[in-house]
Amino acid sequence: MDDTAKSPAPPGQGRAIILIAKSAIAAAPREEMARLVHITAGRAGGAWVAYAFTEQGEPSLREVVLGLLGEPIAEVLFVPLLLPMEPSFSAWLTKMLQRWRQEHPGPWPTLRIGGGLSASALMPDLLAELVDHTAKATPVAMPGKVASPGSLVPAQKRRVLVCQGGPCMAAAASLVWGHLRNEQVRLNLREAGDGMMSAKTSCLGPCNLAPVMQVWPEGVTYGGVTEDGIDRIIDQHLLGGMVVEALAYAAIGGKQVLR
Repeated sequence: MDDTAKSPAPPGQGRAIILIAKSAIAAAPREEMARLVHITAGRAGGAWVAYAFTEQGEPSLREVVLGLLGEPIAEVLFVPLLLPMEPSFSAWLTKMLQRWRQEHPGPWPTLRIGGGLSASALMPDLLAELVDHTAKATPVAMPGKVASPGSLVPAQKRRVLVCQGGPCMAAAASLVWGHLRNEQVRLNLREAGDGMMSAKTSCLGPCNLAPVMQVWPEGVTYGGVTEDGIDRIIDQHLLGGMVVEALAYAAIGGKQVLR
């Protein structure tokens, strides 16, 4: 953890609070999250407070959670700032935390997941305040027809499709997507090698191999993809041109299960 953001705490007795949002690709949303962290820290009794994103955006939830390991933290509170918050979110987050714990054995703090904004008794007053502020806002300007500036057709050779179907989402496809997008920016994958672009897609077919992604033009289907799997696919396939056979599933005409 960044010591400049951490309040003093007795060894093994500290508390961490992680404010969870979905995604952010610009500076303004991150600044807004930083402001919420500052507000929370002022009322958190010395707890260490941070924000994290479950999809695209830095820092990722995985990065923040794993960064706590080895720190004098006895308890971590996850506070989702999501509206609406799907009923399955807590189950999904629990599953991911369990997977990360298996991948990183050793002492872990106690983990607690909150119910989200809509569970707050203060929500009616907050909504009334927001409506009042909106009623005083400047009306939206309605300009006339605007000429299109046109667009360039992308020259990148590869396309990476990440399935967003139900089984894949339940198997953490959103984390896979977020990690891919963060690495795409960090490694400049649009320009590196043959260049690549990425996109979310509806069901790709082999739901029992979730989470599933495909790399084109080769048409390779990868199953059971995790963040570590994304790293291997980037290094070996997108940059090296070699299929990651351990994660690839060929169209053999019969059903397959995760290896």
